[in-house]
Amino acid sequence: MPRRSDLNHVLVIGSGPILIGQAAEFDYSGTQACRVLRAEGLQVTLINSNPATIMTDPEYADHTYVEPITADFVEKVIAQQAERGNKIDALLPTLGGQTALNTAVKLYENGALERYDVELIGANFDAIQRGEDRQKFKDIVTKVGGESAKSRVCFTMDEVRDTVAELGLPVVVRPSFTMGGLGSGMAYSADDVERMAGEGLAASPSANVLIEESIYGWKEYELELMRDGRDNVVVVCSIENFDPMGVHTGDSVTVAPAMTLTDREYQKMRTLGIEILREVGVDTGGCNIQFAVNPKDGRLIVIEMNPRVSRSSALASKATGFPIAKIAAKLAIGYTLDEIVNDITKETPACFEPTLDYVVVKAPRFAFEKFPGADATLTTTMKSVGEAMSLGRNFIEALGKVMRSLETGRAGFWTGEDPVGELSEVLARLRTPTDGRLYDIEYALRLGATVEEVAEASGVDPWFVDQIGGLVELRAELTDAPVLGEELLRRSKHHGLSDRQIAALRPELAGEMGVRALRQRLGIHPVFKTVDTCAAEFEAKTPYHYSSYEMDPAAETEVAPQTERGKVLILGSGPNRIGQGIEFDYSCVHAATTLSEAGFETVMINCNPETVSTDYDTADRLYFEPLTFEDVLEIYYAEQRSGEGGPGVIGVIVQLGGQTPLGLAERLEKAGVPIVGTKPEAIDLAEDRGEFGEVLRRAGLPAPRFGMATSFDQARRIAAEIGYPVLVRPSYVLGGRGMEIVYDEDTLEGYITRATQLSPEHPVLVDRFLEDAIEIDVDALCDGTEVYIGGVMEHIEEAGIHSGDSACALPPVTLGRSDIEAVRRATEAIAFGVGVVGLLNVQYALKDDVLYVLEANPRASRTVPFVSKATAVPLAKACARIMLGASIAELREEGVLARTGDGAATARNAPVAVKEAVLPFHRFRKADGAQIDSLLGPEMKSTGEVMGIAHDFGSAFAKSQTAAYGSLPASGTVFVSVANRDKRSLVFPVKRLADLGFKILATEGTAEMLRRNGIPCEEVRKHFEEPSADRPLRSAVEAIKAGDVDMVLNTPYGNSGPRIDGYEIRSAAVSMNIPCVTTVQGASAAVQGIEAGIRGDIGVMSLQELHSTLGS
Repeated sequence: MPRRSDLNHVLVIGSGPILIGQAAEFDYSGTQACRVLRAEGLQVTLINSNPATIMTDPEYADHTYVEPITADFVEKVIAQQAERGNKIDALLPTLGGQTALNTAVKLYENGALERYDVELIGANFDAIQRGEDRQKFKDIVTKVGGESAKSRVCFTMDEVRDTVAELGLPVVVRPSFTMGGLGSGMAYSADDVERMAGEGLAASPSANVLIEESIYGWKEYELELMRDGRDNVVVVCSIENFDPMGVHTGDSVTVAPAMTLTDREYQKMRTLGIEILREVGVDTGGCNIQFAVNPKDGRLIVIEMNPRVSRSSALASKATGFPIAKIAAKLAIGYTLDEIVNDITKETPACFEPTLDYVVVKAPRFAFEKFPGADATLTTTMKSVGEAMSLGRNFIEALGKVMRSLETGRAGFWTGEDPVGELSEVLARLRTPTDGRLYDIEYALRLGATVEEVAEASGVDPWFVDQIGGLVELRAELTDAPVLGEELLRRSKHHGLSDRQIAALRPELAGEMGVRALRQRLGIHPVFKTVDTCAAEFEAKTPYHYSSYEMDPAAETEVAPQTERGKVLILGSGPNRIGQGIEFDYSCVHAATTLSEAGFETVMINCNPETVSTDYDTADRLYFEPLTFEDVLEIYYAEQRSGEGGPGVIGVIVQLGGQTPLGLAERLEKAGVPIVGTKPEAIDLAEDRGEFGEVLRRAGLPAPRFGMATSFDQARRIAAEIGYPVLVRPSYVLGGRGMEIVYDEDTLEGYITRATQLSPEHPVLVDRFLEDAIEIDVDALCDGTEVYIGGVMEHIEEAGIHSGDSACALPPVTLGRSDIEAVRRATEAIAFGVGVVGLLNVQYALKDDVLYVLEANPRASRTVPFVSKATAVPLAKACARIMLGASIAELREEGVLARTGDGAATARNAPVAVKEAVLPFHRFRKADGAQIDSLLGPEMKSTGEVMGIAHDFGSAFAKSQTAAYGSLPASGTVFVSVANRDKRSLVFPVKRLADLGFKILATEGTAEMLRRNGIPCEEVRKHFEEPSADRPLRSAVEAIKAGDVDMVLNTPYGNSGPRIDGYEIRSAAVSMNIPCVTTVQGASAAVQGIEAGIRGDIGVMSLQELHSTLGS
């Protein structure tokens, strides 16, 4: 049936900031949906708080609101459109993850949808309730003849305790309506039950938890299904978890299609899945259903369902080439599956189920190193921050490729230190899932364990263990062979081994390049296959490729010739991680689209299934491959061969994807690959403190004094010479990895002992730390003759908080015009001195009217999307054009850049944009269950960001806080406990809070200071102090945990190891989900935000409106 004619205007809700459990896959889904809806002639309004997304670019919707995703703000958007005579007809909530779904439910329940006559499409309210409510879903499973785990939904702790008594320990605790397993876990003791169920009740929007029998160790599977309005159903993909039940599917290695199911089991799952889909009532869209199978007796149970596009949907889409989100959007507006044409074949309909003639493996990327003390055990609460995906002709090839795609410093097995311990220790370790279990499995087999022993210890299916066992046997062959001949080398590559892995076993080949030379001599190269959704039954029209090493030397590649246009290869950013997120993918996507429009053939290389860059129609050609030197070089050669007779590859872009492609630049250039934009030697110059210091000296630009130490004695001498506090860090890091602010020699010794392996090859940088300085971030473009300032951002937190974790404002709110002119002059000098062609990010610190240069990065930064949204200038597009030869003057003429002036000279009435970081502290715990510390510092910890836009700073900051963490309090109690050096600075913010009617709680020293300044406050004792007759009975932590505190102001004491009292206070605030401010500047900003909230005049504004006021 044709699309519905009664729909003219659709509201799409995005997923908000990148969180653990809800990441970039929803930008991919939402972008697809917006494009489809607009192509169908519908008007689209979008709300999403994340400026780093492609979907929030103004061209993807008619009205783009970068606003908090709450029922209140969404209703403001609906009302504003209605007031302007532009009524929204329908709300599509199924493409923005759990955030969008929960918001839609609130809008339905509070009557907003009925008030404005807005229809839910994609999934109706009843279907959402049946799919998300644990008890209702369990009843449906029973009705269709399926089985669920024995369980009970509980609304109180008394009900929880009764249920546990009935089921027996261990039990699984699962809250309703949460994402990424938040609040869930395996409870082994009564204490575990009390803690997990208490937190689960708090995390669930519906205030209930499911207490479920333990199915720990069972095999886990997923089905991705779609259904249309005529009851046509397709199973898009089956997915098998490598790890057993007990590990969240987002933290498990997963495989598609399922490898170890019997046909009988698969058909039973398929039948159950289709019946559940119908009974739940998802009649125009997709869903994901999870199953578990007991390996001992084959008992099959249904775990849960997501009645929306999910993380697995993005994986299934990339794995099969079947665009689930795009089709879901079309189904939601009335089309049926048989009416939708397959984009890849251009002749089969969407009701044809995809067929795979390859194997797909996804592996999670963790960041435990960012959270010292965090328990690295994998549980039912998701902890990974990103993922990589690979495709191969067999499981073990795909596994090898995905392991080197994770960029953990290894290129797969045998390229790092072996796991520790004897066989009994390794088998014991395998009983507790961690992020290193793949290496433990291989090592156990190498030490002589049987497949059965490893499978029993790990819970991993024997088939997978046996596959890894085959690699162990191959390793022995490679090690023992007198000569590495063609057959053994070809077979090694067919099994997914990288050149680095082979080189590690054959030292006579002198490293990776020696293996490469041998392969070339023997004619062993990969062939590139095509993802076509139909196992080559129909010709693929879309070039979406992966590599494979075939045993047949005559196997042919499937890369079609293209000789008309010059090719540009764009290296993506790989798996998301802290320090390198979708902000870099954003720039890569912009480069692909703008260079295609400019007449180039764009070729994207990336391995992240969550991103827009790996959509098959973002670039002209896509390679889903690891971002390693070996893999990129093979793609370059394949593209050169396909372009013979034409311009061929005219350049490779490494500047936009973060540290990953930058790290390949020098080797690629030495191998003859043309790098466009800033040259690798200029990139190295900016990274080298000595050479870069010379650039600053010649330009007369001051920088904090520093030294480079290769021993503790040297570090101690440098610190004594330049003066404490100092900032210490390893050289060459992204995201502030390993950085600390050190206030004394004892702490310096502790850092050197704990955090580094000092050597001449791995020195430590010791910088003078500028306390109480204002940090400034600048994004700029340079074409070699002119510099264009994209934006000048003022950090809200002081220098010393990593720029990725600090909130920032654009335009700056306290800098004068003379400060900004100084920034311009310094940025120009650095750009020309380094030799930048493209983007440049510079970080400065302003202290006592002196502008210090902290660092310069001649690449796209994580702030490029934010600056582009705030200023209406597409910096990444301009950068791509500049790298391929366009000048800033030409881009001004074309209207890509402002015709006069730049981002340093903003209009006096320009709205203020605030970027706020989103932190994942609530996801991580110590081994004893205690919270990790939420203190900010020079090492980046945030996973994502939000943006608030308003006509004044206070309102913009309030929006950013609402979008990131929930609304700032408008009344209630504020607890204050600060370091001595911060007490003077905090008097005025705290006095203003008291004047606004807030009750103030404080510990003894802070309370004394506040009272002397006329601020009434109630005293509480410190956490470690025992109660006594002359001391208050309640501690600060007790007050917070009792729910009697609405906001915490707590600055750390003067060393890098915060006192236990501060840690306990911050941890309690995180566990109670209340705002916790840890800097003086953050406190001042929070007060302005609270004032704006109390005024009650915070409205909404679309980007299109914002940009029109900027003259774009």
